[in-house]
Amino acid sequence: MSRGMISQVFLLLFSSCLQFGSSADTITPSKSIKYPESIVSNGSKFQLGFFSPANSTDLYVGIWYNGIDPVKGVIWVANREKPLKDSSGTMMISEDGNLVVVNGQKEVLWSSNVEKLKGYNTIARLLDLGNVVLLDKTTDMKMWESFQQPSNVLMPTMKLGVDLRTGKKIQGTSWKSPTDPSVGNFSVGIEPSGVPQTFVWKNSQPYWRSGQWNGEVFVGIEYMTYSDLRMFSLDIDQGKTFYLSYTTSPDKFLLDFFMDPEGKIIERLWNWTDYWEDTKILWSNVQNECDVYGKCGPFGSCDSQNPTICSCLRGFEPKNREEWNRGIWTGGCIRSTTLQCNRKNSGREVGKEDGFLKLEMMKVPDFAQRWPSNTEDECRNRCLNCCSCIACAYDVSIGCMSWNGTLIDIQKFSGGGMDLYIRLAYSELEQKKDVKLKIIITTVIVGTIIFCICTLFIRGWIVPKGKAWKEKTEEMLFGRRKTSTSEVKLQELPLLKFEELATATKTFNLANQLGQGGFGPVYRGTLQNGQEIAVKRLSSTSGQGLEEFLNEVFVISKLQHRNLVRLLGCCVEQEEKILVYEFMPNKSLDTYLFDPIRKEFLDWRKRFNIIEGISRGLLYLHSDSRLRIIHRDLKASNILLDEELNPKISDFGMARIFRGDNENEANTRRVVGTYGYMSPEYAMVGLFSEKSDIFSYGVLLLEIVSGRRNTSFGNDEDTSSLLEYAWKLWNEDNVLAMVDKLVCDPCHRREILRCIHVGLLCVQEMAKDRPTMSTVISMLNSEIVDLPSPKQPAFILKQIMTNVEFSYQHGQQRCSINNVTITNVQGR
Repeated sequence: MSRGMISQVFLLLFSSCLQFGSSADTITPSKSIKYPESIVSNGSKFQLGFFSPANSTDLYVGIWYNGIDPVKGVIWVANREKPLKDSSGTMMISEDGNLVVVNGQKEVLWSSNVEKLKGYNTIARLLDLGNVVLLDKTTDMKMWESFQQPSNVLMPTMKLGVDLRTGKKIQGTSWKSPTDPSVGNFSVGIEPSGVPQTFVWKNSQPYWRSGQWNGEVFVGIEYMTYSDLRMFSLDIDQGKTFYLSYTTSPDKFLLDFFMDPEGKIIERLWNWTDYWEDTKILWSNVQNECDVYGKCGPFGSCDSQNPTICSCLRGFEPKNREEWNRGIWTGGCIRSTTLQCNRKNSGREVGKEDGFLKLEMMKVPDFAQRWPSNTEDECRNRCLNCCSCIACAYDVSIGCMSWNGTLIDIQKFSGGGMDLYIRLAYSELEQKKDVKLKIIITTVIVGTIIFCICTLFIRGWIVPKGKAWKEKTEEMLFGRRKTSTSEVKLQELPLLKFEELATATKTFNLANQLGQGGFGPVYRGTLQNGQEIAVKRLSSTSGQGLEEFLNEVFVISKLQHRNLVRLLGCCVEQEEKILVYEFMPNKSLDTYLFDPIRKEFLDWRKRFNIIEGISRGLLYLHSDSRLRIIHRDLKASNILLDEELNPKISDFGMARIFRGDNENEANTRRVVGTYGYMSPEYAMVGLFSEKSDIFSYGVLLLEIVSGRRNTSFGNDEDTSSLLEYAWKLWNEDNVLAMVDKLVCDPCHRREILRCIHVGLLCVQEMAKDRPTMSTVISMLNSEIVDLPSPKQPAFILKQIMTNVEFSYQHGQQRCSINNVTITNVQGR
């Protein structure tokens, strides 16, 4: 073989290797994929290839999450309407430059269908966003992308929208069934008229509506708040194009919106670090009948909390009473009394002017028109002066919204929503006042009669019975023991029946269990009035808990603060001892702070808000309440979070009351609490004070900033605890290295550094060196500008173990550690 031929063969092989190496995520004119081949995106997050739906032999070309069964993880399908009937299919670049799917007979089943590609040298590449793009290889110009033709999954950066100039719409469409990817009955997109909204349509008819876009959220989605987990944006170009999209943090999780064949949109959180099957459902659009568009018809209002969910707005009555009474509400309601404005125009008798009825926490109607207005009062006045305006609502970002025709798709929320003002005739408003007055008068008369009867009845029978029941309960609860805590009067405590709590928790069903601790299990429940509760039940097999139960009942029943969990009642029947609290939907701080996925919810602003809330709650315990309370077990699992992630201190089973201004510290033979949070003087000699709580607070503060447990440091690391690690970095002038990467933002750098500084001041080894809680708050708020340099903290984990061993060997200070109790109650 000549040298020239050898060179040609080498170049041919080399170019083939380059082509093969560059096409792991790419389809080129010379590199197609055939069943069962596939390509994988550069970051290995998505796969493009052939798959069959469950219980089907048809083949489709689609994109799915790499590493998971396509049946579960498919996000896009090419040949939805024309499946392959055998395994002879190919996805390739056609002669005209389009990306196509062909069968064994070279029949085109699907095409990207871009015109005027002749002369372009095109390739198709699968991106890590789950988007396959058709590119001009020479210029890298995008000619087409799968995101322009969404299937039933909406992905980050994918756009839904409409171009009013061309009429072109980008909408997601459901599958016909779970086994048939062809286009189903439901579609999702943007409706730009009036104030832009997102709609789900069923066969082109509205099925669900998001409510109006205010620049950050859709006001018709209950409890929707601005979130760093996924950020929506609506791009509007001169009122002609409207495109909605959202973005997420792509490093550790992916969030998508999946629409099932029944039109239900489900927000799913996929974890990149754990098994793919571990998805979490964060939200869905249709959670009850009221979420279906126009459920109660024109001028009807829907409330899922009522047994009869539909009712006519005040001043309206059912259009067809017979159908309405049968539960057929779509016919809606009609106005009962003609508006004064309409009377004037028709020449009828003139009476008093119309007015507004205010409805709170509402999903406002469809077909809103926007008026320029600076205040809510200005909005109402403008509506009142316009005869055709029958309702209005005001949002700071949107401005004034008004309605001129039919009011449709109104819903009553249990939280969030807007104030809606309905225009009514004066007689309707006056009638409401008369009804209220009659109710008040009747209530007073009936109440007086009942009071007199009850007084006589109580004197004759109930008081003796009640006294006996009280004494029996007191004996059961306190065992006739008189302690410092039992001085609180029993009648001040809310007592609930065991049967009521059993019903609320579905007989303490395991499915309702929120957590398990040394005290016993904690259950979620719902009382008959609909109030959600957390039920903490003392375990009969627990070796601890009775003293803690008694202590918590009396301590927390005396405390009222927005950053302390609220005790709703207790139950003491037979052997049962139960505490009932307000329900905290987001459980405890540790379930967010130390979870690699959920911690994404905690940006710096939320973390600092939690820090401030804990500070206020602790200040109240130490200084501002009528009792001076030392908590003694402050830790992340004892900080509960409400629906807005506001903190509430819980678990007062270990708390101690200081009586009198002169009592500042105390000693105990029974050290209780959690290793890693205990101050050294408390762990070693049982001495506790406000400063021991300050130490626990400092540990917690450093955990919030770093996102790491104090006890998470293993043997393979240079330090044994977060305190030792923080001190080491402080001395190296590199303390920012301990900050959680999720919140390490330069714009918050000064505030974060101040929090670390305060945290180190709180965990100093000597109690006298630690600041008080009021000083801590002043430091955090920069009211104290110059902070003192911290002294070395107590590396409590090492010291406890050393002293425990020494004490048992030499018999010294038995009282310091003779009964160490570890509490680890899960958040409720």
